[in-house]
Amino acid sequence: MFNILGKRYLFFLVSAIIIIPGLIILAIYGLNFSIDFTGGSLLELKFDSGVLPPVSDVTTLFQDELDVTGVQVQTSADDVLIIRTPEISEETRAQVIDTMQKQFGSNITMLRFESVGGVVSQEVASRAALAVAIAALGVILYITFAFRGIEHSFRYGLCAIAAMLHDILVMISITAIAGKFLGWQFDTLFLTAFLTVIGFSVQDKIVVFDRIRENSGIYRKLEFEKLANHSIVQTLQRSINTQLMTSEFLLLALALLGGVTLREFSIILLIGLFMGTYSSIFIAAPILVIWENKEWRNWFGQKKTTTA
Repeated sequence: MFNILGKRYLFFLVSAIIIIPGLIILAIYGLNFSIDFTGGSLLELKFDSGVLPPVSDVTTLFQDELDVTGVQVQTSADDVLIIRTPEISEETRAQVIDTMQKQFGSNITMLRFESVGGVVSQEVASRAALAVAIAALGVILYITFAFRGIEHSFRYGLCAIAAMLHDILVMISITAIAGKFLGWQFDTLFLTAFLTVIGFSVQDKIVVFDRIRENSGIYRKLEFEKLANHSIVQTLQRSINTQLMTSEFLLLALALLGGVTLREFSIILLIGLFMGTYSSIFIAAPILVIWENKEWRNWFGQKKTTTA
């Protein structure tokens, strides 16, 4: 049998190595929010010539010719540019297209023009946070009720939420690092990925905890750590195979072939779903074992014994 729980502190260390650098960057620089949250305008332009100008030239044009700063430009196809700017008017938008046509010598078709206000963006973020809080409370109540036949059933719900927060911290950490060094922006697609990962994450943890609950009635005399480890091993193949076959391969293909627009979303969702499975095995159950064994009593006691 694999002794997964025997290496639980090693798994905690791996998670800390991923999370802490991102949180440091987050504390110093913050998240690189898109106009979905800061407010601004999005302009999608198609170049009929099929030849896109360099991104640096487009940025310079906005800054020098139009006096618009904070512009972010990316390509979504061979002849399409997606331009994100602070909020601009219809007149400025028309001036942008006219100036670009003259400077880059190509007829330009506007595919999309959207403006988002900061108030709307804050409302979306606050409602998402409220949804997460309600979902977390619902998970705790559901697991406590479903596992009411075993001792300390509420611990299972709290451990599931703790592991879910671990997944969210990993995603935020990676988003902060990628935003600083790769220019990734936290937009509504990222928020969608976060909410999706929360759902999948809790589902995986309930599967593992449910097997622990079933085995608690079968192996009554087995110590809890061995029982939990046996339950994890029993669900290991199911968790890995289901995740790989239903999600990871599809998202990997989407990240590689889905184009620039969906690439960041696919990658962060790919990482988040992987971490959801990882935390179900290597974080949630180990936290439950530590709680059941009250191991925090011995974290500093060993040093005192050695000194004496």
